[in-house]
Amino acid sequence: MTPNARLFFPSSGHSRAERHLLFGLSQGEGFVVVTGEVGAGKTTLVERLCARLDPSGFAVARIATTQVAADDLLALAADAFGAPMEGSKATVLRAVGNALQTGPQRHVLIVDEAQALPFAALEELRMLSNLTGDQGQPLLQIILLGQPQLRRTLSSPDLDQLRQRILASYHLTGLSAEETHAYVEHRLRAVGWDGRPNWEPEALDSVHRHSAGIPRRINRLCSRVLLAGALEETWTFTSGLVESTAQELEDDLGAGPRGAMAGQNFGDGDPAELARRLGSVEGMIARHDRVLGRLADLFNMQRSKA
Repeated sequence: MTPNARLFFPSSGHSRAERHLLFGLSQGEGFVVVTGEVGAGKTTLVERLCARLDPSGFAVARIATTQVAADDLLALAADAFGAPMEGSKATVLRAVGNALQTGPQRHVLIVDEAQALPFAALEELRMLSNLTGDQGQPLLQIILLGQPQLRRTLSSPDLDQLRQRILASYHLTGLSAEETHAYVEHRLRAVGWDGRPNWEPEALDSVHRHSAGIPRRINRLCSRVLLAGALEETWTFTSGLVESTAQELEDDLGAGPRGAMAGQNFGDGDPAELARRLGSVEGMIARHDRVLGRLADLFNMQRSKA
């Protein structure tokens, strides 16, 4: 679930987004914007970018808490670059400008979850991007990461000046079915997978269908499929196993049969539908019992070895 640059998968979309970031950084000024659904891989993409940047040439600061007022955002930016946060807005801006002129490095500020920023906070970021050195050189470049609503926010006429300073922008979409197959195998090989357990192509098609190709959703579903396969002691993962696991995930989150039954009168429903729901609940309970039993066995084995 945690972004990890080591596990970066160069899908066509992520590769294009990376090129947009590199192009933007090559310009040395302005904004670069990357948007995408929750779990699309924006943070992993930037983690990879940061891992590739030479620390002697770039000083990178990050702000992840974005539900803040404009003045608070300015203070966070000042703190990120080691500038004093006290005083008037003009005083803080001067302090940030002075901090950005220390050392030979170029300074980059990454703002994650930027869709939560109010207009006033985005305007403060524009003011920061206007800071220049003694020779007129830009002192700061800003990367904005956010969910799709960030694009709608930036399209507002009130943000026309900021929008004019966007050098590159890219929207990450889900992986294709073929890329989902390759992504799952990539993640498995990164941790030593040798082909066992075997994933049938239809199983990976089901993974894509239930995840819409969003990497974090793929990760979550495949983790549960691996657990289910271990409990069932099977070395071949089928579409049926993926389908039942996906349904179990829905039920666990309250969006499936169990959630649908909450607040309903069992006597008012269709008998066949009631039987289907009860069967689903019984199957889920049985699966959970197997999970608990298997975990207890593993725990006891570890204790005995110790």
